[in-house]
Amino acid sequence: MRLTALLFTTILTAAPAWAQEQPSSSAPQSTSAEQDKKPEPNLPVSIEKIKKELEQRPAQMLRGMDDKPTFKLEIHERQKVSLDDLIKSLDFKAGPVPAGGLYGYEMQRQMWPAASNPMRQPYAAFNQGELLTILVENLVGKYLAGKAANAITSAVREHAVAQAREEVQQTINEYCAAQPNHGAGIQICVNSPANR
Repeated sequence: MRLTALLFTTILTAAPAWAQEQPSSSAPQSTSAEQDKKPEPNLPVSIEKIKKELEQRPAQMLRGMDDKPTFKLEIHERQKVSLDDLIKSLDFKAGPVPAGGLYGYEMQRQMWPAASNPMRQPYAAFNQGELLTILVENLVGKYLAGKAANAITSAVREHAVAQAREEVQQTINEYCAAQPNHGAGIQICVNSPANR
């Protein structure tokens, strides 16, 4: 690499030095006739060749400008998936993933087997009475709490509907009372339970 840099630097500095060579002052001055007789320096290019090349028509640089494009575009419609295909594509074999992922669970299971470490089992922190309490709470929550919540929700809804009807009837009664002859001839006032 250093040799290449040195060679490159030498070439760059030698060309300007060669161009600046002047005849020495000790050489005798030549006459104009002698200058005409001097042979031209031997240069690698000639003006005649440059003129000849410039007179020629330039070659076409970009090929294929007139060619037609050779690409194509395809659109594939996605097939409609039936319900059977969708169900077949589901994977039910995996089951729920334990906390920490499958690999973390497997590593814990192998390092601390349940037979050797009974306190590392899932419900080891609870005694039998506490486990029974958890079971009862889950059963009550699953079977009774849902029905109780539905009953409470329906009771609250019925109360809200009754209140809304009562408010609408009161507004109609106020409107009819403000009309001449208590709204005689107005259909909503005639059908009102207050005027019956």
